[in-house]
Amino acid sequence: MSRRRRAEPREVAADPVYNSTLVEKFINNLMWDGKKSTSQNLFYGAMDTLRERSGDDPLKLFKKAVENCKPLLEVKTRRVGGANYQVPIEVPQNRRTSLAIRWLISHARSRPEKGLADKLAGELGDAANMRGGAIKKKDDVHRMAEANKAFAHYRW
Repeated sequence: MSRRRRAEPREVAADPVYNSTLVEKFINNLMWDGKKSTSQNLFYGAMDTLRERSGDDPLKLFKKAVENCKPLLEVKTRRVGGANYQVPIEVPQNRRTSLAIRWLISHARSRPEKGLADKLAGELGDAANMRGGAIKKKDDVHRMAEANKAFAHYRW
């Protein structure tokens, strides 16, 4: 770990279509090999598909999906006296968002549908309705933290 000063978090500019920084962070996480225009096309295609499927505002569904996937607790490994303990800790706000985005993208990529835009639309729709892989991941993380609540006094 660096002993120098902490890296200052960068400000992310809002995306051109929805004027949202959350959308821009999602697009940046979706991007592979610096191909931003490809990830933008995939994301906006997924939002169009989401609009067709639900008939609702896709940005509202997207924000609800990310909000539903945000974990409140997670476990961190602490070594105390030769034993490793899984200690439940509260997740900071910026990490909550980045974990939710990461889980949504990874579970969208592993879906069986054809084309990433359809996969992404399906995962976002499921997450907005409290279903899908990203929600299951959040529940697993919460369950793990709940099971290890006895080690909470090792938190520092």
